[in-house]
Amino acid sequence: MTEPYVVPAATRIGHVHLKVSSLEKALAFYEGLLGFQVMATYGDQAAFISAGGYHHHIGLNTWYSKGSAPAQREGVGLFHTAIVYPTRKDLSIIYNRLRAANYPFTGASDHGVSEALYLNDPDRNGVELYWDKPHNQWPLNPDGTLDMFTKPLDLVSLGNAMNEE
Repeated sequence: MTEPYVVPAATRIGHVHLKVSSLEKALAFYEGLLGFQVMATYGDQAAFISAGGYHHHIGLNTWYSKGSAPAQREGVGLFHTAIVYPTRKDLSIIYNRLRAANYPFTGASDHGVSEALYLNDPDRNGVELYWDKPHNQWPLNPDGTLDMFTKPLDLVSLGNAMNEE
């Protein structure tokens, strides 16, 4: 019998590539609102965007989806793309930016290990914006396993966190 394979601990998810109906609308959201930088484009059909100059964290294309209807909530497919912010202050800044733009949220949760904001992009692809709490703050069960949960996020506290050092 073969031993079960365990993926190496240093493995990471490299990027997400989304089919969108309009590159212009997608870039208005991901670049204009969320602040990602365009690294490369393929004409008017695809764009590759990143944070911090990486070749790309998100690919956007209309190759098979130009002018298509938005993603359906029911059925198979991507639940959401998760974008991790380095600090609570950074999450607060984007939260306040989205509020100022009157961009609709679909949820906001404290998961014990993280705080998360949920919204949809223009094609109704789910987007999670979150930060991970320090490991020493993660809730644990008596046996040492994580005690993750979903509770309402204190949005007043998050909104004020942009002023923290």
